[in-house]
Order: sequence, then structure tokens, then C-alpha cells
Amino acid sequence: MPALSEMVTVMVMGHITDRRSVRRFLLAPALGLPLVLWGAVTATTPAAGGATTQTVHVVAAENFWGNIASQIGGHDVEVTSLITNPNADPHLFETDAHDAALLAQAQVVIENGTGYDTWIGSLLSADGGHPRIVNAASVLDVTGSDPNPHLWYDIPRVPKVAAAIAGALTKASPQDARTIRKNLAIFDASLQPLDQALATIKSKYHNVSVAYTERVPGYLLADAGLDVKTPPGFARAIEDGTDPGAADTVAMRELLTHHDVNVLLYNLQTVTPVTTQMRVLAAQHSIPVVGVSETMPAGTATYQQWQETQMTDLRRALQRSTSP
Repeated sequence: MPALSEMVTVMVMGHITDRRSVRRFLLAPALGLPLVLWGAVTATTPAAGGATTQTVHVVAAENFWGNIASQIGGHDVEVTSLITNPNADPHLFETDAHDAALLAQAQVVIENGTGYDTWIGSLLSADGGHPRIVNAASVLDVTGSDPNPHLWYDIPRVPKVAAAIAGALTKASPQDARTIRKNLAIFDASLQPLDQALATIKSKYHNVSVAYTERVPGYLLADAGLDVKTPPGFARAIEDGTDPGAADTVAMRELLTHHDVNVLLYNLQTVTPVTTQMRVLAAQHSIPVVGVSETMPAGTATYQQWQETQMTDLRRALQRSTSP
């Protein structure tokens, strides 16, 4: 076991400034909390024969990464996800003292990065410590000044993130390495139906034109070989919480009124007058609308189930829109 003062942080991307981070950070001193957050406590539970097993405390910024960590760690981990509300915009999430306290107890922290959850870094850096860091950014190799932060929609590359999480869990609890490896293999195998669904969409609907209100499903659409027609400025403005420019709004409207796209993918967690207008226009022009979300919906058991449902909805929408 590493020293109790160590924390393993899994970063899917990091160190890119979020334009809206000023609305989503919290420093421990502002709450009157002590600056030392690294005193992680490991719970022990009795096992057969009087031995004890150690439970690794994990905090995930978002519930999809937390769900994956739970599947990989199994009974050997206790996972708390901070962003869980399916009806709220995750970009606007604000931390509180309870979140800081959870992080103080964590041995493994999972964050998305790319400016999506910079508040995690604000909390973890409050004590000036030097945590053990597993940075999945180098694994995913996402570069550029404005990468799409919705990395969990890039299903073919999710196993790389899962492997990084498994590595962090193993470092926190070496005695559970065999179980973690077994669970990781099961998780990777469980993604095969999703990969097959992507391949099916790609083979049947390659280069079919679609649009989205923002980049949430962008990686999935690229993996499926679909052609996204949304003006980049429109999607970026919605993602930033601002009104798109007039030219981008007109261009987006024309995609729908001229029936230049077959499906509109609509972020259910970012609803604005502009996005509502686009959804209504799509319906008026008989363009199927597929709802997608940034976090796992309530009642969804696994990350895999969530993504399978959305891909099924997309496939059916494409089928309707391309049928004679």
C-alpha cells in the first residue's frame, strides 16, 4: 500500500483552461477547511478466516467514469461520483464543502479534464501537495487548443481510460490486482456489442449527414462514419453557454429547413431558446431528433447500457430518415 498521504489521480485530459471555470471552482480555505486534504482513510472489512480486505475509496468527477471504476474495482472499491444530476448542465457544476470532504478521503480520483471539470484541480491543489498522478491524457493523446471534451463518447478508446483506472486501483490496493485485472477484461469484452453497433451504422449509413446542438456525441458520430454539418461556431457557443452568432444560427436553421441533414442530435441537459428552436424546426421538417445526455440518466445501470440505448435510438432515426 502507498502511504496514506498519497492519492492517485486519473486524468483523462488535463491542464487546458476552461472558459467557464470561474463559475465552477472552490478553494478549501474559502470554506474554512484545512489545507491538508491528503489524509486518505482506508476502510477495512472482516473477511473469512479473520483476515481483512481493504476498500479503496474512489471519487469520480462524473458518474460515467465512476460507473466504469465500480465495474473494474467490484467489491474492493467504494465509488462516489460528484456530477450525477441528469437534469443539470454539467458545465455549470459547483462544488461544496461535502465534495471537498469526499476528496479528502479519496485514494483514487477520476477526472475528465480538457477543461470539463477544472474544479477538481482547484480542490486537489489547495494544500500544495504532490499526489501520485496517472494521466490518461498521454494515453488518449487528445491535442489541440479546443478539443471536444466529451471523451467518454469515443467508445473504441474507452478501454485505454479503463486500463488507466485499473492501474490506479491496483496501485492503491496491490492485493486486489488479480480481481481488478479480471474485472477489466470483463469490462473490455462488454464493449464489443457497442463496437459492433458502431460498425453496423458505419456500414449502412456512411457519410449520411447529421447535425447536433453541441459536440456531446461528436466522437461517436465520427466513429460511426457520419457527416456532421453543424456550424462549429454554433456548437461551440452552445457549449460555452452563449448565444451563437447570427450567421451560424442562420446556417443551422437552413440545414433543417432545407432538409440538408437526416437526424438532429439534441443535448437534453443544455436546453436554451436557440436549441429548442432547432429541435422544433427539425420536427416541423420531419427530421428525427435523438436526445443525448452528458451524464448517465437516472435508472441506467451501466455505462454500456446508456450508450447502447443512445446508439439504438440513432440507428432507428437514421433508418426512418433514409427509408423511401
